[in-house]
Amino acid sequence: MNLIKTDIEGLVVIEPQVFGDHRGWFMETYSEEKFKELGIDTVFVQDNQSYSAQKGTLRGLHFQNNPKSQTKLIRCTRGTIVDVVVDLRKNSPTYKKWFSIELSAENKKQLYIPKGFAHGFVTLTDDVEVQYKVDEFYSKEHDRSIRFDDESIGVEWGIENPILSQKDLSAPLLKDSDVNF
Repeated sequence: MNLIKTDIEGLVVIEPQVFGDHRGWFMETYSEEKFKELGIDTVFVQDNQSYSAQKGTLRGLHFQNNPKSQTKLIRCTRGTIVDVVVDLRKNSPTYKKWFSIELSAENKKQLYIPKGFAHGFVTLTDDVEVQYKVDEFYSKEHDRSIRFDDESIGVEWGIENPILSQKDLSAPLLKDSDVNF
């Protein structure tokens, strides 16, 4: 596995080693031992998967407040997405800075997102599946969203009329959120 650091502390891209031959390919997507060797010491407790039928579906920006905040390991196993994270750690030098990366079934890249970030993605193809591990169980009480188009953050999604859930349409702006990182 290859670890690529980003400009945001703790946020890293992971490129698994892919072994291919005439039958297809194989890769390890997660190994506690190899992650520890890379400096990532996270115990994941839950796996999640989402399916988006249509290109242009936007999910986000989501997070869980403390004490149930989540570290995530994201990968796209079918189709292609632009994955976006926003640093919501108020004492961070990169507070409100966002990062995006294309994740796809083809490039097999993964994004490791530490606690204190909002996360979302937009689908670039139809029939998209995204899988992710988290280190804290889902907590409805701590589940939060902020507007995907919050001008104080300025994420460039590359889409004008995304397909959104009612939850994402009614999410508050960051300034009106009770984020507690």
